[in-house]
Amino acid sequence: MPEIKSQPMAAMAVAASALRAQQGRMRVIAENIANANSTATTAGGDPYRRQLPIFRPTKVQGAEGVQMVRVDPDESAFKTEYDPGNPAADANGYVKLPNVNSLVEALDMKEAQRAYEANLNVIETARVMESRTLDILKK
Repeated sequence: MPEIKSQPMAAMAVAASALRAQQGRMRVIAENIANANSTATTAGGDPYRRQLPIFRPTKVQGAEGVQMVRVDPDESAFKTEYDPGNPAADANGYVKLPNVNSLVEALDMKEAQRAYEANLNVIETARVMESRTLDILKK
C-alpha cells in the first residue's frame, strides 16, 4: 500500500502556528490597552510606548506557518496634554501621553480574535477530514 501523506496534519500544524502567533498578538494588544492612559513616573519623562508584534513565516511540517518573533516599540510621537498639576508634567506644564489609540487597539484585538477563531475552524475541519479518511480506509 503506498504511503499516504497527511495533508490534514500539515494543515493543523500551520493553523496551530497561527493560533500561537495570534495569541501572542492579543497579549501585546492587551498590554497596549492596559497602558493607554498611563503617564511617566518622573516629570518630563516618557510614558508607555505602544508595542507592535513582529511576525515571520516559518516552516511547519513542510508547509508555511507563521511565528511571532519579537515585539518592537512603535516609534510614533507621543500625544501631549496641558496639565501643569500633574507630577509627570514638564517645565511648560505639558504631560506626555502614550502613543496608544484605544480604538485602533480594539479593532486590532477584534481582527486577532477573528483570525484565532478561523484557525480553530481549520483545525476542526482538518480533524474531521482525517477522521473520515481513516473511516474510509477501514472499509
